[in-house]
Amino acid sequence: MSQEPEAAGTVEDRLTQRFDALTPAERLLAGHLMRNFPVAGLASMTHLAKEAGVSTPTVLRLVQKLGFRGYPDFQTQLRGELEARLESPLSKHARWAGGVPQTHILNRFADAVLDNLTRTLGRIDHADFDACAAMLADPQRRVLVTGGRITQALADYLVTQLGIVRPGVFALPSQSRAWPSALLELRPGDVLVTFDIRRYESTTLQLAEMAAEQGAEVVLITDPWISPISARARFRFAAQIEVPSAWDSTTALLVLIETLLAAVQELNWPQAQERMTRLEALYERASLFRRGKG
Repeated sequence: MSQEPEAAGTVEDRLTQRFDALTPAERLLAGHLMRNFPVAGLASMTHLAKEAGVSTPTVLRLVQKLGFRGYPDFQTQLRGELEARLESPLSKHARWAGGVPQTHILNRFADAVLDNLTRTLGRIDHADFDACAAMLADPQRRVLVTGGRITQALADYLVTQLGIVRPGVFALPSQSRAWPSALLELRPGDVLVTFDIRRYESTTLQLAEMAAEQGAEVVLITDPWISPISARARFRFAAQIEVPSAWDSTTALLVLIETLLAAVQELNWPQAQERMTRLEALYERASLFRRGKG
């Protein structure tokens, strides 16, 4: 049997890149893997085939099309990605500290960030991005936004900016005690935007599950290893976060949400312009900003 050329990227990258070229049975299997990632791929080949409703030869053909020599090779890659999901800042620093180019940290960091941006933007489906922006621009939908220990700052930033161009945008703290009152008012079709990067937080997953059960549309902004929230998300955007540091970089995530903000603004420009004009008048009355010397 001929083998497909080597593919690059994570298992999910490869599934996405090759999806259009797969047979109907292979697409069925690929969909099952993506909906139940990564657990489905850690089972035996026979069990995976049964759960996905395909034959074992279909499983073998798919992993070869993804660039793996066989199912054991596929599972080795998957286990490595799972370990990367759970990597702590200390182990990240130890990995980056050895074998890096002996250039200044400014150059190494900038190179990594630029690569992250290029890879992040290259993997975004434009149709999904446009559909997500249209959903966020819909004034009939309320938008709730939450994040994790590190990403809550990004969630707060999105609330501040999105709330300028459209009404009905609310920050939802990650603490579970704040959920009941917020979820009580949730209506089918409302949107929950959630940020979740490694090490994924169980409370954020629980919130997304509860919101989805009440009919909310979940938008997930995550990393290449994909938060478990993905199973509940209507839209999922994965940003590259690796840099030569003990901490993951949020730069690509920030660019992604600022681009979404720009898209929503353009879709709602007449209403956004009117809101911004009124807001500037309120700023003026409150003397919030210093005037320049005339």
